[in-house]
Amino acid sequence: MQFFKRKSKPQTDAEYIEAYQVSGDLNVLGELYERNMEMVFAVCYKYLRDEEESKDATMEIFEQLIGDLKKHQVSNFKSWLHSVARNYCLMQLRSRKIEVGGLEISEDDFVENEPFMHLIDDEVDLEGDLQKLENCIGKLEREQKSCVELFYLQEKCYKDIADQTGFDLNKVKSYIQNGKRNLKICMEKNQ
Repeated sequence: MQFFKRKSKPQTDAEYIEAYQVSGDLNVLGELYERNMEMVFAVCYKYLRDEEESKDATMEIFEQLIGDLKKHQVSNFKSWLHSVARNYCLMQLRSRKIEVGGLEISEDDFVENEPFMHLIDDEVDLEGDLQKLENCIGKLEREQKSCVELFYLQEKCYKDIADQTGFDLNKVKSYIQNGKRNLKICMEKNQ
């Protein structure tokens, strides 16, 4: 009579990845993904700004992982998964077409509407990060603050911001770019 030593259930992300790569068991991958699904949804919602679309993206990213984790060696799963989710959403946004006055314009014609910071921690403190961001926005120069809020928070295009503020179009672009840089510096100081 032969006794088999039963392998213990994976505990760490690395153990889950190894178990999935060896066995191909989707249940193992499902357990790993379930531990990180809330973070993936949050990333998707931040970019896509639609709950149903973000739920669909979260499921499609899982399907993408089935093949990706067999091909890639991943040392920091949360960080890697965050990047996969962000890139997936950016590709979704880039593929959309917008019609303006009969002309078809793709998202590539605009500055990438990317979050100011990608904070990847074991626990993501969204409320604290939003408070820091709000404080940093308050420290911007008046012109930068106005343009950044209109562009990122109200999702206005450069032309609408120029019309609304009376700033030259090139000044609007400059205020947004400099404001974004100043926000990043401020957020990094407050880490």
